[in-house]
Amino acid sequence: MSKSALEPLVRRAELWFGLLTPVDRRTYLANGLALMACKYAVDTGAVGLATGRFWSPLDYLLPFYSLRAEKLAGAPAWFLPAFVVWTLPFLWIGVAMTLRRAVDAGRSPWLALTFFVPLFNYLVMLALCALPTVPLSRWEEQAGGRTVDARLAVALYGIAAGLAVAIPTILLNVYVLRRYSTSLFLGTPFTLGAVTGYVFNRTAPQGAGATAQVVSLSLVLLAGAMLLFALEGLVCVALALPLALVLAILGGVFGRVIALHTPGRPSQLAGLVLAVPLLAGVDQVRGPERWYVVNDSVVVAAPPATVWRHVVSFSELAPPTEALFRLGVAYPRRARIDGTGAGAVRYCEFSTGTFVEPITQWRAPERLTFDISAQPVPLRELSPYGAIEPPHLRGYFRARQGEFRLTELPGGRTLLVGGTRYELDIGPRSYWRVPADAIVSAIHRRVLAHIKRLSEAGS
Repeated sequence: MSKSALEPLVRRAELWFGLLTPVDRRTYLANGLALMACKYAVDTGAVGLATGRFWSPLDYLLPFYSLRAEKLAGAPAWFLPAFVVWTLPFLWIGVAMTLRRAVDAGRSPWLALTFFVPLFNYLVMLALCALPTVPLSRWEEQAGGRTVDARLAVALYGIAAGLAVAIPTILLNVYVLRRYSTSLFLGTPFTLGAVTGYVFNRTAPQGAGATAQVVSLSLVLLAGAMLLFALEGLVCVALALPLALVLAILGGVFGRVIALHTPGRPSQLAGLVLAVPLLAGVDQVRGPERWYVVNDSVVVAAPPATVWRHVVSFSELAPPTEALFRLGVAYPRRARIDGTGAGAVRYCEFSTGTFVEPITQWRAPERLTFDISAQPVPLRELSPYGAIEPPHLRGYFRARQGEFRLTELPGGRTLLVGGTRYELDIGPRSYWRVPADAIVSAIHRRVLAHIKRLSEAGS
């Protein structure tokens, strides 16, 4: 293909993906309508082939979760990741063109961030289609026109590059390979930071503080993308952010150093970019399953025989006041038992469902031990789309055994100990064990306090 034949394609690419070409309202409207029609046509055909369902134009109002929850039932596991990856270039085009249209209209370039806000983004885009180009001032004419600030441009390129690596990596491992591996959790934020820091510093050295800020923004946008596509909920994103932020900033330092020592040579970072998704995918070698144990206790001003009755089954608990449970973590409501002695089955009802607990040891009034043969999801994730169920809610936290131990104390009192043994299949276990222990302990304390109240009231 001749150079002259490529020029229209180059100009189109600069218009869509660049940050320098001005965008007036006519260009913004025409390209927006054309790209929307193109994406809608491909999406409709793909969803129809994968599921046999029709995706109406109204689904574009809130496309991400509604598509996954309803339209994709029965679709192959790879379809959702492929759909998200296909959407990413359109997101960048929308942000890049909205940013330059805002600048052309004399508005703040930060209006581009509204592109990620469902429904409100349509109002902003309609307004930008109507606003005229603001004439250049004399100073702007002397400077060669109104353009996006160079530092902002390289920051956005860096963020886009980091997200282009991180999002497909997460999709591949979580939704195709079904693995929450240690290398995924540690390597993805580090690589995000390294790529962002490298691109941000590649053309001209930037300060370490500015690099850390851009990397942090990149990670926040990654978290926002997970919420936007309904891939994760707010609770788990918030739990992952502290360590992810540290790793991303360290990655940013790494990428910045590479850029300063080998400017203009992106191959220096290519090995890391390619290695992390592969390492996360092949990280199947795990040690033996470990059972983590959490014990909590309370002293009850009642004899063991009285306490035992409320251990075996207990009445309705009051609604929780703890922030942890109000954020969606499952909490116990009541317990009942079918039968007596070993072989009986205890049912502990939680806010998300029922734990089924076959009794393995019945030593009244000293010890009650049970296995856990079925359990509900550990929490209801907070999301702009209502109830969602990311893969980690099913099978990655498994409560295996529980027990109550009662010890008689002087003065007709009882030391009541509640314990749970559980497994984690999400890495790194040493990190996720901390919130898991805290959640299990909070559940224990809620149950033990209720048993204490019932026993001391003599009910």
